[in-house]
Amino acid sequence: MSAGARPPRRLRMILNTFVSGPQAWFFLADERGYLREEGIELAFTPGDTAANAVPKVAAGDFDVGYGDMNALIELAARGGRANAVGVFATFTSSPYTIAVPAAGPIRAPRELEGRKLASHPNDAAMKMLPEFARATGLDPARIAIEISSEHHRDMLPRLLAGRWDGMFGFVNTLRSAAIEAGIDPQASLRFFEYRVHVPDLYGMTLLATRHLAETEPDVVAGFVRAVNRGLADTIADVDAAVEAVARRDPKIDRAANQARLAGTLALEMAGMEGARLGIGEVDDARLGRAIDLIGTAKGYPRRPAPDEIFDRRFLPPPAARIRSLARPEIG
Repeated sequence: MSAGARPPRRLRMILNTFVSGPQAWFFLADERGYLREEGIELAFTPGDTAANAVPKVAAGDFDVGYGDMNALIELAARGGRANAVGVFATFTSSPYTIAVPAAGPIRAPRELEGRKLASHPNDAAMKMLPEFARATGLDPARIAIEISSEHHRDMLPRLLAGRWDGMFGFVNTLRSAAIEAGIDPQASLRFFEYRVHVPDLYGMTLLATRHLAETEPDVVAGFVRAVNRGLADTIADVDAAVEAVARRDPKIDRAANQARLAGTLALEMAGMEGARLGIGEVDDARLGRAIDLIGTAKGYPRRPAPDEIFDRRFLPPPAARIRSLARPEIG
C-alpha cells in the first residue's frame, strides 16, 4: 500500500445459499478487481436460504447480503423499520415454484390440496405459500408440508418415487439439481411458477444494513457498481463466470451450475421490467402491490412504504444498467 493510501473497507457478505452459478457476478467482481477499485474487500459466507439471509443482515451479523426481497418486506411488516434495505434488485421475476412429477395427476395449483409437499427449512417458496394460495384460490391449510434438509439432488428422486406429491424451491435450483441427479427436468417435472400466478412478487436483491447505507453511502454505491460490472461480464461470458464459481468451490457440478446460471439469466432476470428500468431498479407501484399482498395474506397490520424496503440512491445510472436480458412480451 502506498504512503497515504486508505486501507480497503472490509465488508462481510452473506450469500443466499452455498456457492452456486447464480452468484457468479460477485466472484467476478472480486477476481477482476472491481471491488478493489472501489476500495472494498469482501468476505463471503455461504448462506442456508435466501429468506434467512435477510434477518442475518438486519441483525448486523453481516454488512451486506444477497437475499429475498419478500422476506425483507415481511420483516418490516411484522416488526417495524428493519435494519436492512434492498439496494440492487437482480430478479425481475419471482424465482419460486412448486414442482410436481410431470407424469403425476396434479395439473393445476388447486389440485395441491390434500397433498404432501417437501421443503427445505426456511425455503422462500414455502414461506410465500400464503401469497401463492391467495392468488390461486388454494386453501393452504389443506396442504401438508414435510421439512427435509437433504440436498435437492437427493430429494428429487424420492419425489418422483412417490415420497411426496411436490416440493418447494427455486425453478432453476430444482432444474440444476435434477441434472445433478441424472433426471431430465423438462420431461420429469411440472412447475407451478409463482412468477406466473403471483406476478407482483420480486425475488433476489442485494441488501445492506441501514446503518451502512446511511453512514457510508459511497461504500454501498461502490459495492453496487462493482457487482453491476460483474453482472455485465457474466452475461458476456457465462463459461468464464462458471469457472469463477468453480474456483470458489472446485467440487461443484459445472454442467448443473452452468444450466442454473443460464436459466436464471433467461428466466428470473428476463422480465420486461428489465428493459424498461434496467436490472437493479424496481417499480414502486409493483413493489407496493407486493407489500399489500404479503400483509393481507399473512395478516400483518403494518404496510411499509416502498422506499423503506428499497433505496435506489445507489443504483448505476440508467445508461450503465443491464437491459439486454428482457424477453419479448407474449400476447
